[in-house]
Amino acid sequence: MDLGRPQAAADHGVTGAARGSGAVTASVRGSDGWPVPEAVLTLIDGSGAQVARAQGDGQGSVVVSGIAAGAYTAIVTAIGHEPAARTTLVHEGATATLGDVEVRRVGGADLPAPGLWRIDPVHSSIQVTAKHLGLSSIHGRFNEFAGEVHIGTPIETSQVEARIKAESIDTGNSMRDDHLRAEDFLHVAEHPEITFRSTGLRARGGDKWDIEGELTMLGVSKPVVLDTRFDGVGTDPWGGTRASASAVAQLRRDDFAVRFNQSLASGIAAVGTTLRVQIDIQVVREEG
Repeated sequence: MDLGRPQAAADHGVTGAARGSGAVTASVRGSDGWPVPEAVLTLIDGSGAQVARAQGDGQGSVVVSGIAAGAYTAIVTAIGHEPAARTTLVHEGATATLGDVEVRRVGGADLPAPGLWRIDPVHSSIQVTAKHLGLSSIHGRFNEFAGEVHIGTPIETSQVEARIKAESIDTGNSMRDDHLRAEDFLHVAEHPEITFRSTGLRARGGDKWDIEGELTMLGVSKPVVLDTRFDGVGTDPWGGTRASASAVAQLRRDDFAVRFNQSLASGIAAVGTTLRVQIDIQVVREEG
């Protein structure tokens, strides 16, 4: 029995299905209270046969009409969500209302509500790791950054923008940090800002997402993919709503015209050519 094929109107094509003048309505919501668009409502009669189904609108409302009087099991399905079932009794010429039906996302937390969310730099971090002499890792972080996440409908139309102050690099050693700010590396005098702008968002299942975008550093723009995990949405002690995510990206410094290329006699680069970027972000919903 196929419950996943959406249709724009009620489907009474099941052999032997009785026609009537009753109807069933539902309002489909995620567990965060926001509408789930284009959910499908399927009615099953007492014998287990599919009687009818219909696809909802963009506001989560769905109606199945032309239903004969009787008791039914109503099953609500939506892409990326776990199905929900209710029982209902339909009377001839009347509408049975299921009310709000909550469906939860498959394998992960509910997504942020549509709108503008701003990065909270106090509770976020951007860390960079590089190999030193091919032996150990040097860890650094950027202390000053800002950005916005514009959550769209559908979620795949969302956009992410971030701006990093290059001179805020901090590896815990002032001499090394001064070198990183100089022309050999970040050249902050000419390129004070590193920027990221997303170009696409793709679900990989559960809480895993790919954020595709363009990173600009040292005046060079290159496509990058952030391997992202969405961690959930919750309220904070100040009455706000927050969401969090973590992401990892691998960058080649040669792609961004980083000048430093000192090598050891063995041929091993003094500083590794690959950088690992670890991002942990909290965003706060902009009210109003």
